[in-house]
Amino acid sequence: MNKILYALIFCASLFILGCNQGKNTGAENSADSLSNSTECYTAVFQTDTASLKVITAADGKVTGDLTISFGELKPNSVEKMVNVGQIAGSFKGDTLFVDYSYKSGTINKSTFKNPLAFLKKGENLVLGVGDIETYMGRSYFAPGKPIDFGASRFTFVPVQCEE
Repeated sequence: MNKILYALIFCASLFILGCNQGKNTGAENSADSLSNSTECYTAVFQTDTASLKVITAADGKVTGDLTISFGELKPNSVEKMVNVGQIAGSFKGDTLFVDYSYKSGTINKSTFKNPLAFLKKGENLVLGVGDIETYMGRSYFAPGKPIDFGASRFTFVPVQCEE
Protein backbone atom coordinates (compact mmCIF):
# COMPACT_ATOMS: atom_id res chain seq x y z
CA MET A 1 0.00 0.00 0.00
CA ASN A 2 2.84 2.42 0.87
CA LYS A 3 4.48 1.79 -2.51
CA ILE A 4 1.27 2.74 -4.33
CA LEU A 5 0.88 5.88 -2.22
CA TYR A 6 4.49 6.92 -2.92
CA ALA A 7 4.02 6.24 -6.64
CA LEU A 8 0.86 8.39 -6.71
CA ILE A 9 2.62 11.23 -4.86
CA PHE A 10 5.56 10.98 -7.26
CA CYS A 11 3.28 11.08 -10.33
CA ALA A 12 1.28 13.99 -8.91
CA SER A 13 4.53 15.89 -8.26
CA LEU A 14 5.68 15.33 -11.84
CA PHE A 15 2.29 16.47 -13.13
CA ILE A 16 2.36 19.67 -11.05
CA LEU A 17 5.94 20.45 -12.08
CA GLY A 18 5.10 19.76 -15.72
CA CYS A 19 2.12 22.10 -15.63
CA ASN A 20 4.30 24.93 -14.33
CA GLN A 21 6.99 24.56 -17.01
CA GLY A 22 7.23 27.57 -19.37
CA LYS A 23 5.19 29.83 -17.13
CA ASN A 24 6.83 32.99 -15.80
CA THR A 25 6.19 33.96 -12.24
CA GLY A 26 5.72 37.58 -11.30
CA ALA A 27 9.25 37.68 -9.89
CA GLU A 28 10.69 36.43 -13.19
CA ASN A 29 8.68 39.01 -15.17
CA SER A 30 9.85 41.85 -12.97
CA ALA A 31 13.45 40.62 -13.26
CA ASP A 32 13.11 40.64 -17.07
CA SER A 33 11.74 44.17 -17.07
CA LEU A 34 14.55 45.32 -14.78
CA SER A 35 17.17 43.92 -17.14
CA ASN A 36 15.85 46.02 -20.04
CA SER A 37 16.36 49.76 -20.15
CA THR A 38 14.19 52.06 -22.25
CA GLU A 39 15.24 55.51 -23.38
CA CYS A 40 13.31 57.94 -25.57
CA TYR A 41 14.66 60.74 -27.72
CA THR A 42 13.45 63.46 -30.05
CA ALA A 43 15.22 65.45 -32.75
CA VAL A 44 14.33 68.50 -34.83
CA PHE A 45 16.00 69.81 -37.99
CA GLN A 46 14.30 72.78 -39.65
CA THR A 47 10.77 71.48 -40.38
CA ASP A 48 11.68 67.80 -39.94
CA THR A 49 11.15 65.93 -36.68
CA ALA A 50 12.07 62.48 -35.42
CA SER A 51 11.28 60.38 -32.38
CA LEU A 52 13.33 57.40 -31.23
CA LYS A 53 12.67 54.76 -28.60
CA VAL A 54 15.66 52.60 -27.66
CA ILE A 55 15.20 49.40 -25.63
CA THR A 56 18.48 47.82 -24.51
CA ALA A 57 18.35 44.24 -23.25
CA ALA A 58 20.70 42.79 -20.64
CA ASP A 59 22.61 40.97 -23.39
CA GLY A 60 23.33 44.30 -25.17
CA LYS A 61 20.87 43.81 -28.03
CA VAL A 62 18.98 46.97 -28.94
CA THR A 63 15.47 47.22 -30.39
CA GLY A 64 13.02 50.07 -30.63
CA ASP A 65 11.00 52.39 -32.80
CA LEU A 66 11.95 55.31 -35.04
CA THR A 67 9.60 57.76 -36.73
CA ILE A 68 10.85 60.52 -39.01
CA SER A 69 8.40 63.18 -40.22
CA PHE A 70 9.51 65.43 -43.04
CA GLY A 71 7.83 68.83 -42.65
CA GLU A 72 7.56 69.94 -46.26
CA LEU A 73 5.79 68.34 -49.19
CA LYS A 74 8.14 66.72 -51.64
CA PRO A 75 7.89 67.90 -55.27
CA ASN A 76 4.95 66.31 -57.12
CA SER A 77 3.64 64.80 -53.88
CA VAL A 78 0.23 64.97 -52.24
CA GLU A 79 1.43 63.93 -48.80
CA LYS A 80 4.18 64.72 -46.36
CA MET A 81 6.75 61.99 -46.08
CA VAL A 82 6.69 60.01 -42.83
CA ASN A 83 8.96 57.04 -42.21
CA VAL A 84 7.72 54.70 -39.46
CA GLY A 85 9.55 51.57 -38.41
CA GLN A 86 11.64 49.53 -36.02
CA ILE A 87 15.34 49.40 -35.23
CA ALA A 88 17.43 46.38 -34.23
CA GLY A 89 21.15 46.25 -33.52
CA SER A 90 23.74 46.84 -30.81
CA PHE A 91 26.34 49.23 -29.46
CA LYS A 92 29.94 48.91 -30.54
CA GLY A 93 31.82 51.17 -28.18
CA ASP A 94 30.01 54.53 -28.17
CA THR A 95 28.23 53.93 -31.49
CA LEU A 96 24.84 52.29 -31.91
CA PHE A 97 24.60 50.38 -35.19
CA VAL A 98 21.08 49.32 -36.22
CA ASP A 99 19.04 48.14 -39.16
CA TYR A 100 16.02 50.39 -39.68
CA SER A 101 13.03 48.58 -41.21
CA TYR A 102 10.35 51.10 -42.13
CA LYS A 103 7.42 52.05 -44.30
CA SER A 104 7.46 55.42 -45.97
CA GLY A 105 4.29 57.48 -46.40
CA THR A 106 0.74 56.20 -46.51
CA ILE A 107 0.38 55.67 -50.25
CA ASN A 108 3.47 53.52 -50.86
CA LYS A 109 3.26 50.57 -48.47
CA SER A 110 6.63 49.04 -49.40
CA THR A 111 8.98 48.17 -46.56
CA PHE A 112 12.54 49.48 -46.75
CA LYS A 113 15.58 48.50 -44.70
CA ASN A 114 18.66 50.67 -44.20
CA PRO A 115 21.57 50.70 -41.79
CA LEU A 116 21.83 53.61 -39.34
CA ALA A 117 24.55 54.64 -36.91
CA PHE A 118 24.10 56.84 -33.82
CA LEU A 119 27.07 58.25 -31.91
CA LYS A 120 26.50 58.64 -28.16
CA LYS A 121 27.66 62.14 -27.14
CA GLY A 122 26.88 62.67 -23.48
CA GLU A 123 23.13 62.12 -23.15
CA ASN A 124 22.49 62.70 -26.88
CA LEU A 125 22.56 60.43 -29.91
CA VAL A 126 23.85 61.91 -33.19
CA LEU A 127 22.67 60.26 -36.42
CA GLY A 128 25.61 59.62 -38.74
CA VAL A 129 25.87 59.98 -42.50
CA GLY A 130 27.87 57.45 -44.51
CA ASP A 131 28.22 55.69 -47.83
CA ILE A 132 25.85 52.75 -48.09
CA GLU A 133 26.41 49.79 -50.37
CA THR A 134 23.99 47.03 -51.26
CA TYR A 135 24.94 43.46 -52.00
CA MET A 136 22.41 40.71 -52.69
CA GLY A 137 19.58 42.84 -51.34
CA ARG A 138 21.33 43.73 -48.06
CA SER A 139 22.40 47.33 -47.40
CA TYR A 140 25.35 48.14 -45.15
CA PHE A 141 27.83 50.92 -44.50
CA ALA A 142 30.70 50.82 -47.01
CA PRO A 143 33.68 49.16 -45.35
CA GLY A 144 36.72 51.39 -44.89
CA LYS A 145 34.73 54.59 -45.36
CA PRO A 146 34.08 56.66 -42.23
CA ILE A 147 30.65 57.61 -40.98
CA ASP A 148 30.39 61.39 -40.63
CA PHE A 149 28.63 62.45 -37.43
CA GLY A 150 29.45 66.14 -37.98
CA ALA A 151 27.23 66.39 -41.07
CA SER A 152 24.20 65.02 -39.24
CA ARG A 153 20.79 66.60 -39.60
CA PHE A 154 19.48 64.97 -36.43
CA THR A 155 20.79 65.16 -32.89
CA PHE A 156 18.48 63.19 -30.63
CA VAL A 157 17.99 64.57 -27.13
CA PRO A 158 16.48 62.56 -24.26
CA VAL A 159 12.78 63.05 -23.48
CA GLN A 160 10.29 61.39 -21.14
CA CYS A 161 8.95 58.18 -22.69
CA GLU A 162 5.21 58.15 -23.35
CA GLU A 163 3.32 55.19 -21.93
